[in-house]
Amino acid sequence: MDYGRAIRILRAIADLQQRELARIAGVDASLISMIEKGKRKPSLLSIEQITTALKVPQHLFTLLAAEPKDLKTAHPHELQKATESLARMLLTNASKSKPHKSRGKDDTA
Repeated sequence: MDYGRAIRILRAIADLQQRELARIAGVDASLISMIEKGKRKPSLLSIEQITTALKVPQHLFTLLAAEPKDLKTAHPHELQKATESLARMLLTNASKSKPHKSRGKDDTA
C-alpha cells in the first residue's frame, strides 16, 4: 500500500498543504510528510484522522493507496463499495460545480 500517494492525491484535490491537512486532522505535519515520503506507515488512528479531515471514506482512501499487487487479493465487495463511493463523490462534486443561471430582468420565468 502506498498511503503517501493516496494522501498526495487527496491533498491535491482538496487544495491543501501538508501543514493545513495536519492541523485539520490533529496530527503533526512531520507525520504527513513522512507518510508521503514512504518513511512511515500510518496507524489506523492516523488513517481515521486523515480521512476524516479530508472528508473521504476510509475504503476510498485504501483504494487510492492500493498498488496492483494489493488489488489482486481484494474482495470484490470491497472494490464495489469503493467504486460506488467514488461515483457518489464525483456526482456530488459535479452537481456543485455546475454554473447556476441567474435570472435577471430580461430572463423569463
